[in-house]
Amino acid sequence: MSLNRTEKQAVVTQVAAVASKAQTLVLAEYRGIDVEPMTRLRAQARSKGVHLQVLKNTLARRAVTGTGFEVLAGEMTGPLIYGFSEDAIAAAKVINDFAKTNDKMVVRAGAYNGKLLDAEGVKQLASIPSREELLAKLLGVMQAPLTGFVASVAALAKKREEEAAA
Repeated sequence: MSLNRTEKQAVVTQVAAVASKAQTLVLAEYRGIDVEPMTRLRAQARSKGVHLQVLKNTLARRAVTGTGFEVLAGEMTGPLIYGFSEDAIAAAKVINDFAKTNDKMVVRAGAYNGKLLDAEGVKQLASIPSREELLAKLLGVMQAPLTGFVASVAALAKKREEEAAA
């Protein structure tokens, strides 16, 4: 079904709004993927805060004009799914993880912070731990000295109790 001019403008406006908030855009070829796996991919993407959309490439080029994702204009050919995310690595992680389990999904390119990423760059971005994982590791590192101190004080208190009882 073809879109009329006002519908195309609405799509461009909507995608431009999503792109203006996003830090990362990942492009992947989805040719030959059935509906059920695509539905699972979309559900997983929603849960991670990733906006996935299949767009006409000309509309996508217009939508990203003037943003940091304009560097991807040359890569926007063929049947592509566009993954935008406000989290720097979420889109790369969701699409890359799906591509590992579905050989028909081919990661084509991406952009982060105005820089063009090839497929390997997207895979490297996806391998970075998420913000939550990094915060958990930081908290663990911060708690380790405190935990050791508390254990030492508890051991000292137990030793003094034993000496007082003897």
